[in-house]
Amino acid sequence: MNELVTGDAVVLGLRPARLPSRALALAIDLVVVVTVFVLVSIGLGIAAVSLDEAAVAAIGVAAFLLVLVGGPVAVETLSHGRSLGKLACGLRVVRDDGGPIRFRHALVRGAMGMVEILMTFGVVACVASLASARGRRLGDVFAGTLVVRERVPAGRSAAVPPPPPWLAGRFAQLDLSAVPDGLWLAIRQYLTRMHQLDPEVGRTISERLGGELVALTGAPAPHGVPAAAYLAGVVGERQARDARRVFTAVPPGGFAPPGTPFPPVTPGGSGTVVAPAVAAAPVPAAAPAQVAVPVPAVAPVPAVGPATAVGTYTTGFAPPG
Repeated sequence: MNELVTGDAVVLGLRPARLPSRALALAIDLVVVVTVFVLVSIGLGIAAVSLDEAAVAAIGVAAFLLVLVGGPVAVETLSHGRSLGKLACGLRVVRDDGGPIRFRHALVRGAMGMVEILMTFGVVACVASLASARGRRLGDVFAGTLVVRERVPAGRSAAVPPPPPWLAGRFAQLDLSAVPDGLWLAIRQYLTRMHQLDPEVGRTISERLGGELVALTGAPAPHGVPAAAYLAGVVGERQARDARRVFTAVPPGGFAPPGTPFPPVTPGGSGTVVAPAVAAAPVPAAAPAQVAVPVPAVAPVPAVGPATAVGTYTTGFAPPG
């Protein structure tokens, strides 16, 4: 996946933010920054009562630059492009190559933002964002940054195209255990968006990914097969193996197939499984035999039938005779 973050393939995963979402994030940030500036100004005004007008003016300018310019720069630097407003709107500032911004990027954006947002009330920033194909304002152009959307609906992701029919089963013996998950993800991203790329750029990316896959599997690609078709065939083989592994795996609990009768369990809760038998009539509980009481002879107790397979039933009385 690191190879796909840099280079030509970076455009695959970046969705530029448009003016409405950026304006909402900026409004949230301005409310927070202005609130902090007012509180700081009140505190400095109370503390600088005994100072002269020049000192008060200098403190005011320093507070303005520190809060309205230095504050957003520090926040974007420490949060890697996520201010409070951008975090609420699901936006983030990244470099043109997709990497996180650094202090110099945030500083250029903050310095230009003071001119195109604060001094012109956002008019210059709106015009520049509307004129840019990727919605960038002047601060983004000079800093080499881009505001992208991080929260993208999952339903809009495209499925991986199936492999060509004439490649079905060609990679059944291929060893895919050494291929990392990052490379699989990069291949899937390429296959889902290869029709959106320039043909020459797409061919370069497919050949690079195919070369990495060949190096990890240790088997050369079939002669005459395009790199994109080779990638689709290998991904299709991996998906088929995953499907077979899921549907043929035995659950760890050892569940029996549907329709298999469960054998009965011995009475008393011992959990010993015995052979299946016909259910016997319920037998009354045996009376305690602590004291021997003379009683007249009684008729023999009939056999209980199949329940004797479970165990010998004891009544507590001596047999007659």
